Amino acid sequence: MHKTTAVVTGGAGFLGSHLCDKLLKEGIKVICIDNLLTGNLDNISHLFGNNNFSFIKHDVTNYIYVGGKIDYVLHFASPASPIDYLKLPIQTLKVGSLGTHKALGLAKDKNATFLLASTSEVYGDPIVHPQEEEYWGNVNPIGPRGVYDEAKRFAEALTMAYYRHHGVNTRIVRIFNTYGPRMRLDDGRALPAFVGQALRGEEITVYGDGSQTRSFCYVSDLVEGIFRLLKSNETNPVNIGNPDEITIKEFAEEVIKQTGSKSKIVYKPLPEDDPKVRQPDISKAKKILGWEPKVGRAEGLKLTVDYFKEILLLT
Repeated sequence: MHKTTAVVTGGAGFLGSHLCDKLLKEGIKVICIDNLLTGNLDNISHLFGNNNFSFIKHDVTNYIYVGGKIDYVLHFASPASPIDYLKLPIQTLKVGSLGTHKALGLAKDKNATFLLASTSEVYGDPIVHPQEEEYWGNVNPIGPRGVYDEAKRFAEALTMAYYRHHGVNTRIVRIFNTYGPRMRLDDGRALPAFVGQALRGEEITVYGDGSQTRSFCYVSDLVEGIFRLLKSNETNPVNIGNPDEITIKEFAEEVIKQTGSKSKIVYKPLPEDDPKVRQPDISKAKKILGWEPKVGRAEGLKLTVDYFKEILLLT
């Protein structure tokens, strides 16, 4: 008898690994594909004894072959933090274009439901606030961040083309800032950077004057929203994130308080095209998926700080 099976590309990454956990918990067999460019086997090592989990080391910009019946293809392969995609610009563009093409080809071949992990970065430096799915964005295609923004915008366009032209059953999730265990301390995003600096007693680096905003969603909330979208019939993009907006300066102060650190905040120039605001409008997710975040920032931050404390003790 066939067991419901999902392929997760980028499954050894921060989000991908949590998604593998969720799918297995829901009784779904998982085939994780990752070339480990930014993923890490430590994120999935606890799954290697599970008979319903298998790992394939493979670059999804090349043809993807998986035997047997597949029910879901979830495309999460991509460098996702600024430090990664600025260091790996060509690979980022390739996995958003060629990788999405190969993953969609697999879904088409297997008659599987396809879910694309897109991003709030498709909105660029937004002039509409908060960001709703109907907003087309304000993106600089030739700026340094364009390699990620445009890769994801192309991936969305390709996904919709496969839906309209080939009749592939597709989903698109636009993921806003997410945090939690298994993030890398060195991935360049504000949360792990602040926590790492605070725990080491270093100065906390805030770019610009700290007035730019972000909205942080705890990983368990995000994964629940993604799973609900996968099981829904919604083919247009859906924002999944936490609308609780905070300035970066206030967030740095929260991290200092949570860690009990004596770190001081220092300011450096804002990187090019860094978004000034970021907040999801989640009306659609509430209405269609019955989803909204449950984990508050104080609770989520404590769980994340505890994880990073353990990591720093091991290094």
